[in-house]
Amino acid sequence: MTPGRLAEVLGEPPVPEGTWEREAVYVSAAALRRGIPPEVLAARIPGCEVLRNGFLRIVVDVPGALLDETPALDLPDVWPDLPRTWDNPGFVVRYGHARAAAVLRWARDLGVPAAGFRPELLDDVRDRAVLRVLAEIPGRLVSRDAGWEPYLVRLALAYHDAHELAPAVPRGDEAPAPVHTARVRLAAAVRGVLPGPERL
Repeated sequence: MTPGRLAEVLGEPPVPEGTWEREAVYVSAAALRRGIPPEVLAARIPGCEVLRNGFLRIVVDVPGALLDETPALDLPDVWPDLPRTWDNPGFVVRYGHARAAAVLRWARDLGVPAAGFRPELLDDVRDRAVLRVLAEIPGRLVSRDAGWEPYLVRLALAYHDAHELAPAVPRGDEAPAPVHTARVRLAAAVRGVLPGPERL
């Protein structure tokens, strides 16, 4: 079940919980806030259990499916340009955007198919770490204090790890594979969220 569908059933976006390294978990207090018996909502959601405090714990089998609903955001770039080092959060964020944009160019040049996205292939812990941060977007969009600046830094750092350790494009003589298509789709989502230039 996607976050958008969960939000429809719950009446509000669920909150991602944990690292998602082993399982993708959301929690929700929607039943308590809406005055609905938690069991009623839980029965409408696959992979949902009612916790003792009345919260709902929802395990999503295919966390990569959230990419179908990840919106592009037009967030401001608020940090100074210099220094261009890892100590400057602006550099971390802008470099993340530029890296994701480069992946899209390389994928096109290397013949990675854009069609055939299989979200279940985003199962590497680095891919899941990026998905975990992206899963926060729906809740932040409805929050009074979204905290976008530290969020963008977290997303960029997670993406830098994925870029380095879970490559989105074939290396050497490797042929394009479905996992590359999935990771290019992940890069496109990150590019749409992080502000920055296409190249640094």
